[in-house]
Amino acid sequence: MPSADDRRPPLPTVAIVGRPNVGKSTLFNRLVGRRRAIVDDTPGVTRDIREAPAQLGDLAFTLLDTAGWETAGGEALEARMRRFTERAVDSADVVLFLLDARAGVLPLDESFAGWLRKRADKVILVANKCEGRAGRQGLAEAHGLGLGEPIPVSAEHGEGLSDLHEALARHIQPMAEEEDEADGEPGEGDGAEEDDDPSRPLLLAIVGRPNVGKSTLLNRLVGEERVLTGPEAGITRDAIRVEWEWKGRPIRLVDTAGMRRRSRIEAKLEAASVADTLDTIRLADVAVVVLDAANMLEKQDLAVAGWVIEEGRALVIAVNKTDLLADDQAAASRAWRKLSDRLEASFAQVKDVPIVGFSALTGRGLDRLMPKVFETYEIWNRRVPTPKLNRWLREMETLHPPPLASNGRRIRLRFITQIKKRPPTFVVSVSQPEELGGDYLRFLINRLRDDFGLPGVPIRLTMRKPKNPYAGRARKR
Repeated sequence: MPSADDRRPPLPTVAIVGRPNVGKSTLFNRLVGRRRAIVDDTPGVTRDIREAPAQLGDLAFTLLDTAGWETAGGEALEARMRRFTERAVDSADVVLFLLDARAGVLPLDESFAGWLRKRADKVILVANKCEGRAGRQGLAEAHGLGLGEPIPVSAEHGEGLSDLHEALARHIQPMAEEEDEADGEPGEGDGAEEDDDPSRPLLLAIVGRPNVGKSTLLNRLVGEERVLTGPEAGITRDAIRVEWEWKGRPIRLVDTAGMRRRSRIEAKLEAASVADTLDTIRLADVAVVVLDAANMLEKQDLAVAGWVIEEGRALVIAVNKTDLLADDQAAASRAWRKLSDRLEASFAQVKDVPIVGFSALTGRGLDRLMPKVFETYEIWNRRVPTPKLNRWLREMETLHPPPLASNGRRIRLRFITQIKKRPPTFVVSVSQPEELGGDYLRFLINRLRDDFGLPGVPIRLTMRKPKNPYAGRARKR
């Protein structure tokens, strides 16, 4: 996808392809410089096209991790995965065709090589797992594929990357010195205080239970089939990032794996997918929790929304498949009321969570989602001036005085300030913070929300005791 910064040309695209379980995701993580793709011994872990900026020496490029190429046809999941991989090959500037040298050249490798020979001018043959002597036989066999000299590497141990750099340099121009970018991706919030830069992509995570339509929603938003969809539950395993723009504002959409109850998570691979989703929530600016209108707000839906709130992210509830409720207006009205009531009861600390209903399949009602996302994002970024806060605090102390402490002394609210945004976080200076109690703290949070227009986002309020200005001074005689 094009960069959000139009002053620079888009980076060349390099796609890693091969049959299942040859180490594509391991090489992807090695070149990206961090663990971005889930790696497991199970064949076929990667299903979607995963994209990230990468660098090898003075070469910068956008790297694509693809699903393992198989010969399946029709509408089976493997066939849909294959079509995604073939599309990535056709759109890429360079293709790294990866083999498992320890396993040797298999019939599936030969079949894929036959398809790639029509595009041989941009294909680099890479023999992976060549550490030690185990891969010598496979390396020798690779010469017969008709795709040039194979490059021996070990993605797991980082061996052979200088030879890979030399091969890539024949296709990619080195970076100019001023284009060398700092490590990491812009736009992935870590909760630190920062100004809202309009050029920084808003990181929008799409989360929820399996098979509620998260991937269909992403495809509908961007207007093309960017991630795999289908009737099978749990198609998405990695968190898939897609660069997009909405009304000129850059957005990084992240489609995530469906999150089941912890008691049902048995396989190591599924546990890794859920951990990837939780990491995405921690980095997100806004998380859209997708529900199924036919069975909305199960216990797991509440758990997912609870994780978003606990991490302090902005939350939007998105009810998909509302076309299923269109035939029975009375039932639909009851379902919406029940949803609103249950959210209110479950998340009293985050009142008025925004709810948007739509059909991702048809697009009906979807035009309301992004305005609500940005409205919530703006509230999440809101800052209240300190003088205004302290006038408010005096008013609260007069209208609803704090309780008496156990020693009979009155608790004094001395000062309040907002120490950060994203989410709005306040500190109040209290004479006896240990005596104030949770009820009064919740009263202050609710009044902050109502009086300063902070609906639907987490608010953090902590207390601290003011410093004694005379502490530590020597007594004068």
